[in-house]
Amino acid sequence: MIHNEWQLQEAKNKFSKLVEKAQKTGPQVVTKHGRDAVVVLSIDDYKKLTKRKHDLVKFFQSSPLAGEEIELSRSKERPRDVEL
Repeated sequence: MIHNEWQLQEAKNKFSKLVEKAQKTGPQVVTKHGRDAVVVLSIDDYKKLTKRKHDLVKFFQSSPLAGEEIELSRSKERPRDVEL
């Protein structure tokens, strides 16, 4: 079994080993008072998680509504009066 769970005190005492394990075997879970607290990731894993899939233009171009005509004009009527 791969050890990927660390108690906080152990993680503090063996931080270099924790980082090494995150780089070699994947995310490492640190617990505090017996409950999952944080996950230590390698920079490569972090970049995979935070990498943008598409830019905004590509997102709209790939939308199922891409070829639809959309009304973009606003009404020129004055807004209704509101009593405060």
